[in-house]
Amino acid sequence: MRIASASQAVFAAILIALRVLGFVKGNFTPVRAPGPKAVPARELLVDLCALVSRASGVRLLWQRTAAVAARVLLAWLLLWVLLFGMPDIFRAPTAQDSWSGWGETAVVVAGAWVQYAWFAPGRDTQRLAFAGDSGLRIARVFYGLALIPFGVAHFNYLKQTAVLVPGGLPFHLAWAYFTGGAFLAAGVAVLTGVFARLAAALSAFQIGMFTLLVGGPIIAAGSKDAFQWSETIVSAAVTANAWLVADSYRGLPWLGVNKR
Repeated sequence: MRIASASQAVFAAILIALRVLGFVKGNFTPVRAPGPKAVPARELLVDLCALVSRASGVRLLWQRTAAVAARVLLAWLLLWVLLFGMPDIFRAPTAQDSWSGWGETAVVVAGAWVQYAWFAPGRDTQRLAFAGDSGLRIARVFYGLALIPFGVAHFNYLKQTAVLVPGGLPFHLAWAYFTGGAFLAAGVAVLTGVFARLAAALSAFQIGMFTLLVGGPIIAAGSKDAFQWSETIVSAAVTANAWLVADSYRGLPWLGVNKR
């Protein structure tokens, strides 16, 4: 076994769950840029998505295959963003949904890149500019950029965000403003390297709390709604990858000013 972080094990388990969900639903379960609605051999592509998720999830946990699995997963996610995520942004550059979908996928790309940077063999780190420490810096840039549309979404969907605040807390709108601003501040901190470790950890915690507050009741109620389960698993995947990025700062000062 090769476990570099508890978040790695959680993400591997989620990848396997995405594989099962993909086969059961017969639909795409990428994280999270929308899948193509009309494409040749669509069913084959659906199965391929599921197989990549399952194979990567299992192999990330084994020392001999972790590096290859991380490399394949990273390449697959980057290709997905390029083919199915970026076109939506070009078609509707002012639409919040386009950016939010890209942001969720970008967090997973960042997590995959962190794992590749951890597991890349020595020859990769010597020959490739996107492995090793350089890979970690690129992963953090992806993560920082992804947090920006998360924060903007809170302001664009203020009432919908306020509804998610637990009923026992007062001032729901204030919490919606606060969490949106926190995402924006964290994104800037990660991108600039100012208090980046603290920002990454707190933003991962905030994403995790949203997953718990929204997905927790769905799991507790034993919902049979496939869409709700899909959303919960995707949200859990985003949480695990945010945690991976936060783990990539281990050894650095919490309040330090670091290179990006």
